[in-house]
Amino acid sequence: MSTHSPAAAAATSKHTERAQAVRAFIAEAKRLAPDPANAVPDQLRQVALQLEALGRRRDLFPPDAFSVVPGRPASIYRLAEDVDGGYALYLSLGAPGKAQPPHDHTTWAIIAGVSGLERNEVYARKKSADPVRDTLAPERRVDVGPGQSIVLGPEEVHTIELVGDEPGAHLHFYGLALDRLSGRVVFESKEGGSYRTFAPPAAIYHARISPQALQDELRGDAEIAVLDVRESGRYARRHLLHAAPAPLWRLELLADRLVPRRSTRIVLVDDDETQAHQAAAKLARLGWTDIAVLAGGTDGWEREGRELFAGTNVPSKAFGEVIEHEKHTPWIGVDELHERVARGDDIVVVDSRTPEEFHNFTLPFSHSLPGAELVYRIRELAPDPKTFVVVNCAGRTRSIVGAQTLIDAGIPNRVASLRNGTMEWLLSGRELAYGRHAALPEPGAQSLAAARAQARNVAQRAGIGHIDAGALQAFEAEQGERTLYKFDVRTREEYETGHLEGWRWAPGGQLVQATDEYLATRRARVVLADWDGVRALTTGAWLAQLGAVEVYLYQPPALAPRHSGAEPRRVLRHRPEATGLRADSLRTALQAQKVALFDVESRVAYVRGHVPGARFAAPDRLAEFLPEDAASPIVLTSSDGVLAAAVAAELAWQTKRPVRYLVGGTRAWAAQGLALAAGAAGVLTGDDDQSISPYLFDDLAARDQGFREYLDWELGLVAQLERDGSEDIRLIAQA
Repeated sequence: MSTHSPAAAAATSKHTERAQAVRAFIAEAKRLAPDPANAVPDQLRQVALQLEALGRRRDLFPPDAFSVVPGRPASIYRLAEDVDGGYALYLSLGAPGKAQPPHDHTTWAIIAGVSGLERNEVYARKKSADPVRDTLAPERRVDVGPGQSIVLGPEEVHTIELVGDEPGAHLHFYGLALDRLSGRVVFESKEGGSYRTFAPPAAIYHARISPQALQDELRGDAEIAVLDVRESGRYARRHLLHAAPAPLWRLELLADRLVPRRSTRIVLVDDDETQAHQAAAKLARLGWTDIAVLAGGTDGWEREGRELFAGTNVPSKAFGEVIEHEKHTPWIGVDELHERVARGDDIVVVDSRTPEEFHNFTLPFSHSLPGAELVYRIRELAPDPKTFVVVNCAGRTRSIVGAQTLIDAGIPNRVASLRNGTMEWLLSGRELAYGRHAALPEPGAQSLAAARAQARNVAQRAGIGHIDAGALQAFEAEQGERTLYKFDVRTREEYETGHLEGWRWAPGGQLVQATDEYLATRRARVVLADWDGVRALTTGAWLAQLGAVEVYLYQPPALAPRHSGAEPRRVLRHRPEATGLRADSLRTALQAQKVALFDVESRVAYVRGHVPGARFAAPDRLAEFLPEDAASPIVLTSSDGVLAAAVAAELAWQTKRPVRYLVGGTRAWAAQGLALAAGAAGVLTGDDDQSISPYLFDDLAARDQGFREYLDWELGLVAQLERDGSEDIRLIAQA
């Protein structure tokens, strides 16, 4: 059973049609010339015929997606590139009269026309007695228009000029990407003479999509992922409703989790396109093929009068507000709760956040019961139907969703959410408890049977059901055409004790509360592992009502092979790996003051504890703070060193400077018994990297003001959703 009609039946956008055509061309080029470094002329001529055919598809390169950039009469757009820079395909645009002086490529090049006429004058290069001056002799002229092409060898020199009155669009296909051709030269004249290094284009762009076209696609039935590539703190200030945070410098760690299918339609967003094209280049090299940049970024979206949202996990938090607004979820205020607890009423308060959050702070009398565990375990805490059950969280969403979960399940108890959660509790002048641990109660046989019946009823009303092993195998076989996410929603301990291979861990409450941190592809298939007949069903029911994905349940066989341990962390690489540095070596370098150390994990983690001498900078601004001496050693650290290694590799590539990373990160430093420092004195980039919770404010007045602003913001989300008009929420009726 599914919650949407198959996305495969949706109309194909011109962007996706182009991506399919480019993928087919690249595949054929690789078949015809399987070794790009040693391709021979006969192979390249066959490839040229394929490029001509692609160029004749002028409809695939419309001006709203590809236009000459103001101030850049020659504009280059990347269409494809391998991780090693091979098989690099570009669309070159120019105004009439655009010209390039004599230059070589140092790799083979094929040019085919889309529109306009590009005149190529090809020259033979001959050495002269002067080692820095060569002569050029004309060899041939080739005019390249639609349906025509030219093949150039690595040593051949040519000029190009757009002749006539029509703007030009030409496909340029190279054996190696432009930004990797460090040995190219350009001559001072057509006769030759002195020459200099021919630098790569100052900017390479990617196909654009207009705000209106993006909104139309978001409201359509085809799969699409919108990724905001700014650091998460900047993202939280203003962003599109359905944009998932995926910061540029963290894509190596996030992209595969958020958008696992490489042919997924992806739209990249930032403020004004300054970072989105960099992100598009990175994703193209890492294998994604259907990428566009939102024209004008969030600035352009806002200029057209479209809605922008502040905050984090907005679709999920807005979902909670819609639930309360439409279903009138009961609530209790902190004063009444305090009075009831003080006089010993028959009442149970459950904290529906994660165990880690519960440990950080909670109400003094609450029990830990994360969202997906509520129906599964509530009877062990409230076996008497007369017991009043109150669900709390830190703010509003998980209180509301948790309470409504129990109500929809039909437990006999009176249920309410704690209005405004622990924020309201603190605003009332009361205290929280810190450092508490609470084991989750195991359901007995009778309780489990009741929970299963109730969860099954909710799942049926939400329109979701189980698939068998054959259907799952079919889904897995179709992963090249349809995105498939497979989640295990049990507790961390249960997952690490034994889970199905390839299934990700996503505790059910968090999958609903922070959906955009686990998946970014709308209209994708989501399969939840149902181990107990309860938790996957209640989680899936909420995901189905949230409406962004198709939801299915799968019951693993009793003897299914299981894998133990934490979820593997996959890191994608497209740069040469940076060199690691051990903690003892870093300590020696710091003592000698011979290294600049930066922490790139997060401001919150840095303030909590960092290597002494480290400063914190959001990765996308790190270059601003590097030492002026280009030879000065730079070391990066992060919590476990994984992010630091990825950032170090990119920074070293971009700056051509010595950049290393701390192996094992700050945890490895602490594991050596080395002291950590704390505090915000070394923070260089404010809260660019993440939105800072008011709970972390030292100033109580600022904290309380932050609480009030947060609560006002969340209460305003329903009206914002109505103005935006692109949400898919479909709540089930009361039983």
